[in-house]
This record gives sequence, structure tokens and C-alpha cells, in this order.
Amino acid sequence: MKNTQTLDRRKIQRPQSPGLGQKVFWAAVNSLEKRLFAENFIVSNQTPFEVIFREGIMSVRHYPALKNKSIKVGASDLNVRRKKHRVPLVMVPPLAATSIIFDLLPNRSVVSFFLAHGFDVYLIDWGDVTPLNKDLSLESYVAHWMPAALEHIRQHSAQQELSLFAYCMGGLFALMYAAVSQDPNIRNIVTVASPVDMHQSGVAGRVLSLIHRPARLVSRLFHVSLLDLPAKYVHVPGWLNSLAFKLTDPIGNIMHRFDVLLHLWDREYLKEHHTMGTWFDDMADYPGETIKDMAVHMLINNRMSKGHMRIGSKEASFKQIQSSLLAFAGDKDTLVSVEAARKVLDIISSQDKSFFVVPGGHAGVFAGSQAPDNAWTISAHWLAKRSN
Repeated sequence: MKNTQTLDRRKIQRPQSPGLGQKVFWAAVNSLEKRLFAENFIVSNQTPFEVIFREGIMSVRHYPALKNKSIKVGASDLNVRRKKHRVPLVMVPPLAATSIIFDLLPNRSVVSFFLAHGFDVYLIDWGDVTPLNKDLSLESYVAHWMPAALEHIRQHSAQQELSLFAYCMGGLFALMYAAVSQDPNIRNIVTVASPVDMHQSGVAGRVLSLIHRPARLVSRLFHVSLLDLPAKYVHVPGWLNSLAFKLTDPIGNIMHRFDVLLHLWDREYLKEHHTMGTWFDDMADYPGETIKDMAVHMLINNRMSKGHMRIGSKEASFKQIQSSLLAFAGDKDTLVSVEAARKVLDIISSQDKSFFVVPGGHAGVFAGSQAPDNAWTISAHWLAKRSN
């Protein structure tokens, strides 16, 4: 740690447009530092927070108001609004991608962006899932942890009405919670790249659609179900989630690695790359019980798209959702198609609902360089009108 601090304090002037010799020198310096002190290149989770509730591996964070007059968002300055919106904003992450994606880079932080827009921001952190947590099910997340987390947020904020801002699987959790609980105080829900209709997502969706009827027939004839398998046999480790994600764009991943070699001299570029790498390289496990629930109810039987599904001992009826809804899909998302995300408009009864297709793939639509000007800004303005 002592050496790390020494390296950080060194104020060696790096030229703006270095020549070849300087690039080689700084590439060597950066490579050595990255090997010895890799943590120097990770700049996620920079926004201060306090943990207001913890249960098992799950915790709830509260982010206090920003003290700065402005923050950097990309290359631009964003003035910090001092007047706070009345309705708190609760961020709901997916499972495989950890909560760092909401506070990924100092100049590309979803958390800081909404704080600057005057929202009281909370985040539910699902924690680091390991094989010891294989028995966590959809019911664990939706019917137990979500209500507990929201109750503590309500106590802490002294507000009953809440808005949910969620990405991918987090969006499905938000919808499931609203459908199961019929919570009248979920005022707004924002979902980003959340696949409500699993059979509409590209090649995988078509395959699932084809095997739906045969799978049900086999289950009825032989009285077998994936739900009967021990959770440990279907628990998915984080490294496999990372591999599956990268295989959705293998050429892009190869080209990106080549690009890193060309920019080894650029320390700021390396910080961004290495931090983004923690998203894609250090994904969390998917609990076995959750995988079973998803495989049967969501992937094969596609229950969400039909407007109702079983979650543990409870029936989730999505037609009961009256919250205002804003949903997004990415125009280049190969994991969640536009049709899969748009289906949410059909299964809920809300009168106030909107859908946008914005630039980006599955990661880019939420945290890419264009996200602040698209999904974030649209969400901030939409929520502002519905949060007072």
C-alpha cells in the first residue's frame, strides 16, 4: 500500500501528444504499474455512500447529496441541482453484473448523474454470490429481499412513494416485485434492456420458442422437471457468465484487446478499460435455484410475456401494475432484442407508459459513452416530472 501511494503522488508530466519513444516509455511504465498495483487502474465506486441495511450478502446503500457545484459527465460539466425531488430513486442491479455498474467511472456514473439531477439515491446490492448461496431463488430476491430493502429505504427517507431504476434482470425483479406485492407506493419504474419476452431475443429466443412445447410434453409424460434438480447441479459460476457475455461479441472482444495494446501509453485510457474489465471479467455467480426458476418459468414457458407467473408460493399478476413505466432497448443489443424489451408495455395496466430505442449494445445502452445523453437524460427528465 505504501508503494501504491508513492506512485499515485508522483506528478510526472505526461505529454499530450507523445512521440513514439515517449509512447514506448510510458507503455512500459504503465505495464509495470498495472502488473504490480492493478488496483491503481480501477476507478469504480468512487461516489461516497453509507450502508443502511444488510441481510446476508444483500445490502442497501444510500448516497448522500453531492457537495460539488458540478460534476463531469463524459467531457461535459453538469451543474448539481440543490433542490431535492421528493420521491427517492432506488437502483436495482441485475445478478451477474455487480453493483459497480451503477458507479462505474468518475465521469460515467449513473449514481452521480441522478444525484446531480436532485434525486435521493439508494441502491440494492445483491452481494457476491458463491456456491454457498445456491439456494437463493426468485422468491428470495423478489418476495423477501426486495420488500425488506424497500421498507428500510422508506424508513430512512421518511417517504412512502418510491421510484425503481433497473437494468436487465434488475428490471425483471422490479416488475416481479410490483406484480407480487401490488405495492401501491411504487410510483415509477424504469427498465433498461430488460427481456420480458424471452422468446423474442434473437437466435436463443427462437430456439426456446421451438423447444417450449416438446419440453412441456416430456415433463407431463415422464413427470420430470428441471425444478426437481438439486440446485448445486445448475449453479452457474461467475467465470461462465463472463465467458457467455463475451461470446456474444467475440470479434469485438479481440479488437478491443488489440486496441488496448495500441494505447498502453495512455494511463487514462487504461483506467477506463481496466475498470470496465471488472464488469465483464468479474461477474457474480447465478444461484442454482434462481437458474431453475428462470429456466422453467421464464426461458422455456415464457411466463412473464403472458402476464403472470409463479414466484415461490405466490402468483405474480403483471396486469396489477399501475406504476408509471419507462422502458428502454438498445438498437445494437444482441442479448435483449427491441421486441423482448417492448413486451413490458403489453403486460402491465399502467396508463402512463413509454418506450424508447436508444443507441448501444447490451452494456452500452446502460453505461456506454452515449448512455448519459440518451437513457440517463431521458430517464432523469421523465422521473423529474413524476417525483414531486
